[in-house]
Amino acid sequence: MTTPSTIALSELAAKGADADFIKQTLQFALQRLMEMDVEALCKAAYGERNEERVNSRNGYRERALETRAGTVGLKIPKLRTSSYFPDFIEPRRTAEKALTAVIQEAYIQGISTRSVDDLVKAMGMTGVSKSQVSRLCEEIDERVQAFLQRPIEGDWPYLWIDATYVKTRQAGRVVSVAVIIAVAVNTDGVREILGVATGASEAEPFWTEFLRSLTRRGLRGVKLVISDAHEGLKAAISKVLKTTWQRCKVHFLRNALAYANKGQRQAVLAVINTIFVQDSPESASAQWRLVTDQLREKFPKLAAMMDAAEQDVLAFTSFPRAHRLQIHSTNPLERLNAEVKRRTNVVGIFPNERAIIRLVGAMMIEQNDEWSLQRRYMQLEGLQSLCENQSARLSAVIN
Repeated sequence: MTTPSTIALSELAAKGADADFIKQTLQFALQRLMEMDVEALCKAAYGERNEERVNSRNGYRERALETRAGTVGLKIPKLRTSSYFPDFIEPRRTAEKALTAVIQEAYIQGISTRSVDDLVKAMGMTGVSKSQVSRLCEEIDERVQAFLQRPIEGDWPYLWIDATYVKTRQAGRVVSVAVIIAVAVNTDGVREILGVATGASEAEPFWTEFLRSLTRRGLRGVKLVISDAHEGLKAAISKVLKTTWQRCKVHFLRNALAYANKGQRQAVLAVINTIFVQDSPESASAQWRLVTDQLREKFPKLAAMMDAAEQDVLAFTSFPRAHRLQIHSTNPLERLNAEVKRRTNVVGIFPNERAIIRLVGAMMIEQNDEWSLQRRYMQLEGLQSLCENQSARLSAVIN
């Protein structure tokens, strides 16, 4: 069966050898290859009723593919219960180009490490000129900035923010700077990367400007921000978003175990974890106080820390049960940060902060593309209840 995303082969043949014939033929062939791939994954053709069917289509996602015949517009099929991405499209092409550009820029400016020098020579990039590197950087920067400055539409109940650290040159010195990544889930259950920035992780002015930049682009409807305990970020959340803050449970546990010696940590962890298996906010809070009192005699500093942290660590318990596993920590960002570290470690020392944004931003574009091909990240039922609760509260205030 011919799908809506293709045209008949006979129509192509009738066009003859005009200027677009090669490109249109290529488009037809690639589109048909994708349809055949999806038919095999679904075990059924487009629109076919088949008892052996194991999956179904869920629309298309448009993607431009650069070829020697020109730019070919493709429609990549989406599946309901898994993701599909064709092998003939290189999903990480932009990030690889950005990595090459950053390495070349560092090499030309003479501030790269020995390992990068060796990599440049191994890749045969020693003959590049400053003008070539400049053009490549400008091309990538334009795409990255368009992505990072795009409008943010709709409501985004959950916002995760986390930082990883990379080295760069500033005023002749090598310094460590935080690379901040913000990820959110909207009311359709879809997650996206909303922002990337570099700065001092504890500086309130930096965090305030970062959050304001998101709100200027349209961020709204945030009910919970999940992050580590950055003092500057906590103050900025209260000032700009005026919403609830969730202290990352994983980071909290690491901090808590630092108060116990190596032989005591397993027992301390086990007793603290009894808090997080409670069914309700009330029972979690009661168990928190019970555990804190149990630890107070042997671990007074840990107990004092828990006295101060209860509200922030247990904030997630007031949200829908279906979401709690994802919102109690910044774990949804851990894999993303690991990939950032893997790529940035190749560079070692960045020539400037623009180069950091160039590479990390290019990676985020491609990660966002991959997420868009996957099923929704969160259940809709709980997200809709958050919006309904907000509407009810607003009505109560107005009336």
